[in-house]
Amino acid sequence: MKLIAKTLYGLENTLADELKLLGANAVQQVNRAVTFEGDLALLYKSNYCARTAMSVLMQLYTFHIHSAKDLYKNCLKLNWEDYLDPQQTFSIVPVVNSQFFSHTGYAGLLMKDAIADRFRQRTGKRPSVDTNDPDLVFNLHISNDQVSVSLDSSVIPLYKRGYRKEQGSAPINELLAAGMILLSGWSAETSLLDPMCGSATIPIEAALVASKIPPGRYRKFFGFQRWRDYDEDLLSKVKKESDELIITPTVKIYGSDISEYAVNMSHDNIQSAGLSEIITITRCDFRDVKTHEKEGIIIMNPPYGQRIKSENPESLYSMIGSTLKHNFEGFTAWLITSDKEALKHVGLKTTKKKILFNGSLECLFVQYDLYKGSKKSN
Repeated sequence: MKLIAKTLYGLENTLADELKLLGANAVQQVNRAVTFEGDLALLYKSNYCARTAMSVLMQLYTFHIHSAKDLYKNCLKLNWEDYLDPQQTFSIVPVVNSQFFSHTGYAGLLMKDAIADRFRQRTGKRPSVDTNDPDLVFNLHISNDQVSVSLDSSVIPLYKRGYRKEQGSAPINELLAAGMILLSGWSAETSLLDPMCGSATIPIEAALVASKIPPGRYRKFFGFQRWRDYDEDLLSKVKKESDELIITPTVKIYGSDISEYAVNMSHDNIQSAGLSEIITITRCDFRDVKTHEKEGIIIMNPPYGQRIKSENPESLYSMIGSTLKHNFEGFTAWLITSDKEALKHVGLKTTKKKILFNGSLECLFVQYDLYKGSKKSN
């Protein structure tokens, strides 16, 4: 079957590597997604194990159109009854970039009408639309004259792992946190520190990586569990095989935050994830963070831009640079921010840069190698 895993911009290559390791074939990167081929077991496994997948779609139909009316005509011919029963509910998620449609919602409405009319003509009954808790979610993707109709096997976005009990005013997306960790090249052989940890998303995702815990292990529901061909025994087998790979890591993972509220949230989330033995969280100003490690990696998500307002971002980022330089010699640091002006005040030479998105914010994910006497950037 043809499958499509959606992701965030900048993480396409990371997701492609993940899917190859899971056994995917014909892997190809596209914008904010990866296409691949596999069987039902791989569809289940990619939902359960892929850390940087937002959702996994099963492609049903593709066709070309020459007008908006063509969408209705073609959809009316499709065998919706192979997937949907009249008593079931459904919703449509349209993604449209086409000269035939000035409004995305209109394309979704045409597809909805075609589904309803086909069932009415054949059975005298029609399935209902439910946008809150539908039995099936169809994805309608139109690019110019090319149409792709898929079935969403995840429904609830996969970044909603299920372990988070508390969150701050601007928590980082779990998927993005996992992507940053994988992009950093951290191999769980040295310590990892997040000195502005908020609700501990980065430390938790790092602990999942180090422990080889599937990110879907905490979830209670995947969209494919409402499909007609759902195989409960196969899902149990996929889970069992994946869970057998879980290990107890020896690596140290640390988090800290100046906020007592954030530290309390972190402890609640870490306990919920069952990772209290792996992650150590302390309340501490970054300038006062002490470590006995001689090397390791720092991944941090400081306040920036529209995410969390800082009264003096230039001063904050200057402090970050000074602290990294003087307190963490031998470490490698990664920092994500949308505030490119404030980033200049870090005053350290970047060795790598990557564009990522935190929600709608375009961010730089930058690396600093903290050698003795780290050079300032030009």
